[in-house]
Amino acid sequence: MRESHPVVYKRCGCTSRSGRCPRLTEDGHGSWYFAVQIRGLSGHRERVRRGGYASAGEAEQAGRQLIAAEQGGPIGAGCTAAQWLRYWLATDQGIRPRTRQGYADHVRLYLVPALGRIMLSELSHCDVRRMFTALAGRPNRYGRPLATATLERIRATLRAALNEAVREGLIDSNPARRLRLPAAPRPRAQVWTDRWVAAWKATGERPTVAVWTIPQLVAFLDGVREDPLFPLWWLAALRGLRRGELAGLRWVDLSLETAELNVVQQLVHVGGKLVPFPPKSAASRRTVALDPQTVRLLLRHERDRRAEKIRRGEAWDDREHVFTRPDGAPVAPDYLTYRFHRLVRRSGLPPVRLHDLRHGAVTLALAAHVDLRVVQDQVGHASIVLTADTYTSVLPELHHRAAGATARLVLSAARGTARKVRRGRCGWMTQV
Repeated sequence: MRESHPVVYKRCGCTSRSGRCPRLTEDGHGSWYFAVQIRGLSGHRERVRRGGYASAGEAEQAGRQLIAAEQGGPIGAGCTAAQWLRYWLATDQGIRPRTRQGYADHVRLYLVPALGRIMLSELSHCDVRRMFTALAGRPNRYGRPLATATLERIRATLRAALNEAVREGLIDSNPARRLRLPAAPRPRAQVWTDRWVAAWKATGERPTVAVWTIPQLVAFLDGVREDPLFPLWWLAALRGLRRGELAGLRWVDLSLETAELNVVQQLVHVGGKLVPFPPKSAASRRTVALDPQTVRLLLRHERDRRAEKIRRGEAWDDREHVFTRPDGAPVAPDYLTYRFHRLVRRSGLPPVRLHDLRHGAVTLALAAHVDLRVVQDQVGHASIVLTADTYTSVLPELHHRAAGATARLVLSAARGTARKVRRGRCGWMTQV
């Protein structure tokens, strides 16, 4: 019998004599699955099960997408591009939740409207090129053309979907593979020098990526010293943790006796809920060294949280999050962005984003003469090229230090040459 809606259930990897883990009722334990009957790639009806979803709603939505993809014909060589894109979204379990959300937006807003009616087997390079030519002239919600980086992400979505179609034998080659888009410039952080601050005050113009000078950062931290999340802003500014990593940090991840912090998870907003997921990449799963001042801040923060727990009559649990809302619930990454924006506006300092503190942390480490490889490990980059090329905006003090060192090197050599000139050994320089 054909199922008109998916069957949704929860599973985990635990073993239990009763066959069902008693912890499945707990939030964050196990993951959600769906099961539907569709006509598969073989042409026969088959029961398809997929799991790994963070919530029942997300699993049900993926199952409905799979059913919708089959409507109008089986998923196979004769399906449309829209059917394949929806099928791919619903079944590919190698996609991270936030990445899946971005893919779904690209499919819904751009790919299906432009390519959806074309048969998958007939989709051509010309069709893809025509779509991106149209998108390049399409305004975004601010009335400006779509950014090159946005077009690149849309192409990445399409390429991933069509690569899977090639692996399934539905098409011979990927028509999006040879498409060329203008190279997206990699953003480079601009330090808020006096000239940039003056231009911002006069015109409102600001760099895409901006970094505070050391005095500006000190002024901000001094102004938010009484904020309940002050240790979080401190960690972001000095150690460069991502906002999801900060939100997902638990007491068990701290080793204040050895002055270390372990990044083992991040909080991600999926399906209206905060869900813990592994870090962004293998390199992001790391141990971050802490300085004595940071250790003191976190110890004081722990002491205050323990006192709050006692007042509420609640037991302490090391698995709870370090940074929480007043009711004890973990903070959402989006709230951190919102809260930081308000604090910056209140400070009167030139604007930076919360993620810009990560740029600034790298800059501060370089100013302190920390080796680039160590900085790469600190912020969790898989490639040292990314660290060197994107995040190393250099503070003005380092430019002056480099200029002075270069001048001293030349002047030292010039003085030696002048002494030789006075002795009549050389004639190329007579004055210094």
